[in-house]
Amino acid sequence: MSNNSSDTITRGLRVVVHPFYLPEKSLPRHHQWVFGYRVTITNEGDRPAQVLGRHWIIIDGEGKREDVKGPGVVGDTPLIEPGGTFSYVSFCPLGTPWGTMEGAYEVVFDDEERADIAIGRFYLNPDSVTVPPAPEPV
Repeated sequence: MSNNSSDTITRGLRVVVHPFYLPEKSLPRHHQWVFGYRVTITNEGDRPAQVLGRHWIIIDGEGKREDVKGPGVVGDTPLIEPGGTFSYVSFCPLGTPWGTMEGAYEVVFDDEERADIAIGRFYLNPDSVTVPPAPEPV
């Protein structure tokens, strides 16, 4: 895993994030840098868990914070069975050439217990790999 990535386990759910730079979508002369990131959520616990929502904390290179909250992930509320995995790719535009992201997923387990699952801090910078890494093995 690169130094820019994150790997966090909360309540039996492992969240791995690999960021990558998108030079073809970025316009540095206009102060716009675009980064993609691949998220893989693996259920290493013994209860099914459904992702209900997300809360991202995005901080640019000048310290400006943006909170992004919403239902599900990429239009889905995946149910992840024990031993199962869900992956998706998304992106984040920044007004500076580097920044950080972190946050949490709101999940509900099959016994209706709700919990926030940490998304560890990862780093966005143009030195990140420029192609998304292959999905994690299932």
